[in-house]
Amino acid sequence: MIGISKLYCGAVEPGDILRYERESARLPSHLLQFSKDKKPVVVWNMTRRCNLRCIHCYAGSRNIDYPDELSTAEAKTMIADLAAFGAPVLLFSGGEPLMRADLPELAREATDRGMRAVISTNGTLITQEKAKIFREIGLSYVGVSLDGTEKTHDRFRGVPGAFAAAMKGIRICRDMGIKVGVRFTINRGNAADVPAIFDLLEAENIPRCCFYHLVYSGRGSKLVEEDLSHTETRALLDLIMDRTRDLFDRGIAKEVLTVDNHADGPYVYLRLLREDPKRAAEVLELLMMNEGNSSGHGIGCISWDGEVHPDQFWRGISFGTIREKPFSEIWTDMSNPLLAKLKNKQPHMQGRCATCRWLDVCGGNFRARAEAVTGEIWSPDPACFLTDAEITG
Repeated sequence: MIGISKLYCGAVEPGDILRYERESARLPSHLLQFSKDKKPVVVWNMTRRCNLRCIHCYAGSRNIDYPDELSTAEAKTMIADLAAFGAPVLLFSGGEPLMRADLPELAREATDRGMRAVISTNGTLITQEKAKIFREIGLSYVGVSLDGTEKTHDRFRGVPGAFAAAMKGIRICRDMGIKVGVRFTINRGNAADVPAIFDLLEAENIPRCCFYHLVYSGRGSKLVEEDLSHTETRALLDLIMDRTRDLFDRGIAKEVLTVDNHADGPYVYLRLLREDPKRAAEVLELLMMNEGNSSGHGIGCISWDGEVHPDQFWRGISFGTIREKPFSEIWTDMSNPLLAKLKNKQPHMQGRCATCRWLDVCGGNFRARAEAVTGEIWSPDPACFLTDAEITG
């Protein structure tokens, strides 16, 4: 993820990270991406079931019972292993995680063991009672998915009233004192709504927004043609930077990030190089700490059935199941050739990526997207929008 507010607006300085010696166990949540040990943030898709029918769902979720989900006991064993391994964050996702009755119990298990617990949800099932429990547990963050304004969102989610229910959930968390934010997946069907999302952040006093680039996975694999062109992506990134700066200039600082396209990092740097060279040098230092895409290294995924994946989008690849071996052992088993290569991707990159001057900054971007389009894991990510002149310098 690329922190637009952190980098472009100067909300974070290199010294803010170095004072913690870049150790994930010591870094505050908003600085974890700059850790040097890259202990994995783990996304657990704790259920595949969902009450909505989102057209871009990477898990292909439906509102049915899935018989192969991890039990509460299996999940507690998994959480104990993750905590002992030093994974700093467990992100409870789905499907829709609030459809599992044991979510509060398992989130408490994580926080009791010293992990930071985060929930990624469609927001429609959040109630006052559940939010109160989440506050008592010490939940770090609730990310609620919004796809745009009401008409756009309800169309993407496949259920009338989804937007109103999600906004109610956001307001409940906000008023309960739980950090809450918006998750927005960009595509041609909703890119025009991005300004409205910024208006919403301000009007509703929402402190955080993550803009996700489209990854071609699950039902989202059918939306390749709906992804923005490189020109459209650059224009939208400029808009996000401009709107974030406007908020900061007016004293309304928000945490704004872009996710799942690490070409954003060099793009932000190159813009700052024209506007503020001193800050650009600091941003380059931060980007080198960030290291770009970290699938299979600084981020991992455990599916509802216990399968371990490089990230939540790359479900065609499994390194094993926690029903047979703990995550900590699977994640450090370098006898798996792909896992070993993902820990150090640079020597394996092909095409324009292999000679790109930003390779250490973007980490080769998304391998799942490259494989989805070309069939080759190590080919360039087709969503990289940097020009040949920009990557050669």
